[in-house]
Amino acid sequence: MCRTGRQTDPADPHPDTRTDTDPAADTAAGTDTGTGTDVEAESGKASNAAFAALLEDSAEDLYESAPCGYLSMLMDGTIAKINTTLLDWLGLDREAVVGRMRFTDLLTVGGKLYHETHFAPLLRMQGRIGGIALEMKQADGARMPVLVSSVVKYGGGGEPLLIRTTVFDARDRRAYEEELLRGRKAAEEARRQAEADRARLQEALAVLQQSLLPATLPPVPGMETAAHYFTASPDRLGGDFYDVFAVDGKRFAFFLGDVCGKGPQAAAVTSLTRYTLRAAALHDSEPVAALSTLNKVLYERYSAGGDPRYCTAVFGVLEPDPATGQVTVRIASGGHPPALVLRADGTADFLPTPGGLLVGVLPDARFVAATTVLAPGDTLLLYTDGLTEARTGEDRDTLYGDEALRAFATEHAGRRPQAVIQALTGLLDEFGDGLDDDTALLALGVPASDPVPDPDPDPATKSTR
Repeated sequence: MCRTGRQTDPADPHPDTRTDTDPAADTAAGTDTGTGTDVEAESGKASNAAFAALLEDSAEDLYESAPCGYLSMLMDGTIAKINTTLLDWLGLDREAVVGRMRFTDLLTVGGKLYHETHFAPLLRMQGRIGGIALEMKQADGARMPVLVSSVVKYGGGGEPLLIRTTVFDARDRRAYEEELLRGRKAAEEARRQAEADRARLQEALAVLQQSLLPATLPPVPGMETAAHYFTASPDRLGGDFYDVFAVDGKRFAFFLGDVCGKGPQAAAVTSLTRYTLRAAALHDSEPVAALSTLNKVLYERYSAGGDPRYCTAVFGVLEPDPATGQVTVRIASGGHPPALVLRADGTADFLPTPGGLLVGVLPDARFVAATTVLAPGDTLLLYTDGLTEARTGEDRDTLYGDEALRAFATEHAGRRPQAVIQALTGLLDEFGDGLDDDTALLALGVPASDPVPDPDPDPATKSTR
């Protein structure tokens, strides 16, 4: 219908915008056809009309071209209606589907099984089911992951009439999930590989650590020996060391120390220190001479080159006297915690070694020797600072300290070296996470004629952790 009453020209592409007069003729006659406001109003009307036209979707078009699949089925699953979207997804013709196929015919074998055992029974019991992940078969044999929701339509008497189902394309979601799974598997594989690499590293570090320690302590005539090495972290190579070895047919040398730092560089210094002390003792077994030789070697090797590497060390010589059963100990220290002497009478005290400097820091370090005699029942205890610097207390902010160690040693004075080391091993275990540095222990004792009974004797001369 023409709003002006004039018959519409079928050839006119815009019949609604025509008027009764010709604007060109009016202009030629000098007639004013409108103002700028009129033009804007007409433009706004045109825009509104175009927007309204976009919204004029029919219900059928909404159904057929929806962004999801729609289908209606009889209660036995026969497809009675299906929209174009789902047909396009599956690559099927409407004539081949409607009235000829059941919903399960659109599913993969696994989807059919799940539909029969879970989907359909739940739908019958509940009347609706939503968001179920299934797979549909496409005409080319490909699988299409979908999310399916169904609801049962009931008649006036409550009888089920048909099943309405919506199908959502889950291919993008499946791809995202698979990418997440691949990422998770890659992360798990990386974690397993990292754990395997760490285990191999720990094994290699343990083997290397063992190579820096004596496999066993040699028997010393007239004495008993015991040692223990505590590894604070299996991921780090420690720098603590100890050894006992024969100097000649009568005397034995011993040493214990701690290299500054951790890791391969500390291990290299440890190895150099051990072999230097053993070689120095064969040349001159006097403790001061041995430490002086080590100091010279470390300084010339590291400090003089601008990469200072140093250590603390205790070096001593044992001279057993078979006639008296006593053992004379000459000892010198280079910046190391003092040794403890546990006496058979139940006392314990530090053996002063004053004036000892860190080994390897200065070109001409001064060391001082000390001498003591071990009688039957006495034990000389050497240790590294991991023991005295263990953090104790509820807040782990208090160091164990020298006095606590002296009191502990006093409680075990008179016992055999193995029992003393065993007690100290238990103490290290009690520290728990408060012990964050490696600790080496070495006990050298003279057997008593009537020793204090050991609570749980341990014949092992060396243990590591």
